[in-house]
Amino acid sequence: MLHILQTALELGFLYALVPMALFLSFRVLDIADMTTDGCFVLGTAVSVTMAAAGHPFLAIPTAMAAGVCAGFVTAFLQTRLGVPSILAGIVTNMGLYTINLMVMKWSANVSLLKTATIFTLFQQTGIGGQWYEALLAGAVVILAGVLLVLFLGTRLGLSIRATGDNIDMVRASSVNPTFTITVGLCVANALTALSGAMVGQYQNTADINGGTGIVVIGLACLIIGETILGRKSVVKGALAAVIGSIIYRFIYAIVLYTKIMPVQGLKLVTAVIVALAIAFPTIKNWVVFQQKKSARKKTYVAKGGRS
Repeated sequence: MLHILQTALELGFLYALVPMALFLSFRVLDIADMTTDGCFVLGTAVSVTMAAAGHPFLAIPTAMAAGVCAGFVTAFLQTRLGVPSILAGIVTNMGLYTINLMVMKWSANVSLLKTATIFTLFQQTGIGGQWYEALLAGAVVILAGVLLVLFLGTRLGLSIRATGDNIDMVRASSVNPTFTITVGLCVANALTALSGAMVGQYQNTADINGGTGIVVIGLACLIIGETILGRKSVVKGALAAVIGSIIYRFIYAIVLYTKIMPVQGLKLVTAVIVALAIAFPTIKNWVVFQQKKSARKKTYVAKGGRS
């Protein structure tokens, strides 16, 4: 049981970068970035391929640079060519499928058996003991979260936040929204690619279908975290991404450990968790409304039917 919970914590940290990226694109910029699935696999493919060539550390910034390129293409389609944001992400995602295959040398799966990764090299330092993977993953996520919060507090970051709130006001303030949207999507996809790069070296493999549905799961994790912490500040948004991801992985691990459903049915469990997470705010509002309605009815009856 402890091993499963430890693995859930590690995966929670590794995948937390995806909801963090969605916080920037979806919450801050108010853009539904559908590039996420393909960009995640792109980060995995670049990281695993370079690690197999003997460059596990260089693989991480290279994967992030590849993610920046993916984000730039999506932003270019949206801002320069007038393609709607959702379609721009879908088009880029379709193109990334072939790009990812090219990076993986036209193989659907690349393995890192008996190859050094950032995790095996960190293990050799002896830091963290058996929790070295969780420690490394947590350190990367915390660093990324702190840098994201600091970035959104800069002048450029505030311009990006303003673009998501009111693009017309930003344009009237002599700020180029094309630039802010481009930078925002590049940073968001860099975080997504970083997550893919870390997961690839953690799992010692890159799979062409490894990112399927990752955008929906990431959004569900973000909503779970926001339900607990709220969404009143950038710091809470970054924390919500991490906490939501860890909670989601813990729920997944518990279902797997208790064998409530066979392994073949875990996709259904994932779908149910995601659906409940996304629908939770609506359900919560409905419950609050019913409670207020019931309270008003009791007050009305107590007054003898007089208003």
